[in-house]
Amino acid sequence: PKISVSSFMGYLKGKSSLLMFDRHANLKYKYGNRKFWAEGYYVSTVGLNEATIRKYIREQENADIAQDKLSLKEYENPFDK
Repeated sequence: PKISVSSFMGYLKGKSSLLMFDRHANLKYKYGNRKFWAEGYYVSTVGLNEATIRKYIREQENADIAQDKLSLKEYENPFDK
C-alpha cells in the first residue's frame, strides 16, 4: 500500500469536515471548534459481524452524547436569542 490506514483516515476526516463546514456554514455554531468528527476511528479486517459493529456505533453515539452535554453551552448561536 502507498498510504497508511491512519494517514488515509486523517485525510478523509479532515477533507470531509472542511467540505461540510464550507457547504453548511450554520454548522460552525454547533461545532465551533471545527471538530466535526469524533477523535479516532475504527478499522478492522473483513469478517466482523454485525453485532460487533452495532456495539461500536452505539458506544460511539453514547460518548458523543456525553460530550455534547458537557460542551453544549460553549457553541450556542449568539444570534438565536
